[in-house]
Amino acid sequence: MKKFDLCIIGGGPSGYAAAMRAMDYGKRTAIIERGRIGGAGIWNGALSSKTLWELSVNYTISQSQGMGFRVYDSELIFSEVISQMNQAVHEKYTQLKTQIDYFQRQGLIEFFNGHGKLKTKNEIEIGFKDNHSELIWADNTILAIGSRPRYIPNIEIDEKIILSSDGISSLEDFPESMVILGAGVIGSEFATVFSNFGKTKVYIIDKQDKILPFEDRDLANIVSNNLQNNGVTIHHGANLERMDIIDGKVEYEISIDGRKEIYNVEKALISVGRVPNIENLGLEDIGIKINERGYCIDDDTQTCVDNIYAVGDFTADIALVNVGELEGRYAVERIFGNPLKKINYDNISTIMFLNPAIAGVGFNETKCREMKIPYKVATMHFKYVNRAIAMRKTEGLFKILVTDDENMNVLGMRACGKHASSTIESIALLIDKNLSIRELAELIHPHPSITEGIQECARMLCGKSIIKPEIFNMDLKCYRVSEDGRMSPINYIKK
Repeated sequence: MKKFDLCIIGGGPSGYAAAMRAMDYGKRTAIIERGRIGGAGIWNGALSSKTLWELSVNYTISQSQGMGFRVYDSELIFSEVISQMNQAVHEKYTQLKTQIDYFQRQGLIEFFNGHGKLKTKNEIEIGFKDNHSELIWADNTILAIGSRPRYIPNIEIDEKIILSSDGISSLEDFPESMVILGAGVIGSEFATVFSNFGKTKVYIIDKQDKILPFEDRDLANIVSNNLQNNGVTIHHGANLERMDIIDGKVEYEISIDGRKEIYNVEKALISVGRVPNIENLGLEDIGIKINERGYCIDDDTQTCVDNIYAVGDFTADIALVNVGELEGRYAVERIFGNPLKKINYDNISTIMFLNPAIAGVGFNETKCREMKIPYKVATMHFKYVNRAIAMRKTEGLFKILVTDDENMNVLGMRACGKHASSTIESIALLIDKNLSIRELAELIHPHPSITEGIQECARMLCGKSIIKPEIFNMDLKCYRVSEDGRMSPINYIKK
């Protein structure tokens, strides 16, 4: 029986990151992956969908008018778009595989392309596609089992007509029409992609009165308005009564305010979340506890079995690639070293690939109100940021939240607009160090840059802004919200 210091079940982002951290400790590691290295993080998830988004944004630029140039006779070819997406995926896969191959030659990693199942707390059975199996021993195990799209009872997902996100790459052409069930991040991102390309009439079924239910309404409204301006129909407050495949197309029925409506489209995309891949892992046999939704009940990545850890989409924490990688590395540090500090899930930077993109870190207003945290907030529209003016991309805003006290420690930020993802890290650092927004107020930013908008928000909160919210109060706002949710404007101008 082969023996390892560490066995990792799952070769997606969290499992791969864990394996590379184990290399830092020189530990002999087994990686068991039944599919392909990289998992959904590159093949049917973050990298593939974001590549499509980038291509769709590039296409909208080529079709733009009123900016001093025009493009005539452009041709959009679906097969070549998908080819570009596949090239991006294979580029990343090649990088990941190169490292695995290197460490295999060093005798530190052994990669098993099969299904891992826990037999005891130290023994893992690997089932291979040719029906033979192998038993290995590991002193420690990390479960990085990943997730898959959630299915809905009574809806037949055949990945041809009714698709999950896994089935997008199987499309042969842009559909003439598509309905997306689910108005969260993934559903809204795909609505953005297909509407950007302009070949597909898109419908969204949204149970709530706004898309992006966990985001602040002002940001959600910007995205929603842009989607509708791009030809997307959003069924707000709609309940799906049925969805059927009839004569090779999709017929769906919704109810809104008591009335029922029937629509016919070429394709449907089901985007209602993901579920962890817990089947046939032997979890119950060795006593690993999971909750009613299938997520592991862990303590700082450690399961109730002391030498087995859970990371990535198997935990009930935030299901993001960067969080999964953080957890994978952290679990290895707990096993073989000593982490410098515990994971802080309140300081996770995120980006939503929409129109425009939204990046965030820390709390938003929705969360602060839910937790009854009093706060001050400054909001600045992109139209007052010189770099945005120069780019002719003035749609968007910055919003910074701080504690409602003398310290004004940073609680969170949202950035919506061009270059949004490039603006987050300074705020993330302030949150991590529990520092005041005053640290940014006098920091000299490059000019012209989008991040100057962050500086001006900081100055607004400190009462020393160059652009005064009292003058441009439709686009610049500075106010406080009490513990009970009451709003009051902050006016720093002395009269």
